[in-house]
Amino acid sequence: MLGRHGIAPSRALGQNFVVDHNTVAGVVRAAELLPGCSVVEIGPGLGSLTAALADEAQHVLAVEADRHLLAPLREVVSAPNVEIVHADATNPEWRAKLGPSERRWALVSNLPYNIAVPLLLDLLDTEPRIEAFTVMVQKEVAERLVAPAGTKAYGIPTLKVAYWCEARIVRSVPPTVFHPRPRVSSAVVRLVRLPEPAVSADPDRMFSLVRTAFGQRRKMLRRSLAAHLTPEHFAQAAISPTARPEQLTLQDWARLTDASAP
Repeated sequence: MLGRHGIAPSRALGQNFVVDHNTVAGVVRAAELLPGCSVVEIGPGLGSLTAALADEAQHVLAVEADRHLLAPLREVVSAPNVEIVHADATNPEWRAKLGPSERRWALVSNLPYNIAVPLLLDLLDTEPRIEAFTVMVQKEVAERLVAPAGTKAYGIPTLKVAYWCEARIVRSVPPTVFHPRPRVSSAVVRLVRLPEPAVSADPDRMFSLVRTAFGQRRKMLRRSLAAHLTPEHFAQAAISPTARPEQLTLQDWARLTDASAP
């Protein structure tokens, strides 16, 4: 199909198309879609996942940035319940298609590698209409999203996900199921938005502290956060000032934030 349309996959756009039926079916199963649900897919590419989603969902909104893929995508997916939108997913204008604030969606996507983390974190922060995310990403990225405290993969994305969601890796994906084959393995991660954020601390202040600390990851907190916290703040929160940022759980960061509140 790519040859017939004179198209080559774009490395700049992070295009690696899923070409394995079992993998597609596994992603759809992992999404746990409910009858009558609405699904948004970012980066449908040639439509292998889109077609499978159309069989399960009442409505599928497929957001594709590459205009060259629109013709083959429409050729593969002609179901009346699929709406194809030509838009850059990092530009929030397409979100008007999600409809009224009370409407709820599931996002199921093989996310383009080059935008996966910033897009996912932005949607968690700003798009409550999306209640569940089932996304295929690089294995390294998947591990960062669900990493336990104290590990090398643990960082700002981990804490942001933990603040909004319950998250787990549900499936490993080898390079052989893609065209072209990427040089890395992938994984499917499922995120389910919590009814309320996991902690009640002020999120702006908390994540400001988190970003500052992880910006100097090798330093002890008493050094990296010296401009923001006093020894009394650490003592009140029962946090060691000699700890490093990856040692603190989300709950630890929340206590530190509350202790230092003006």
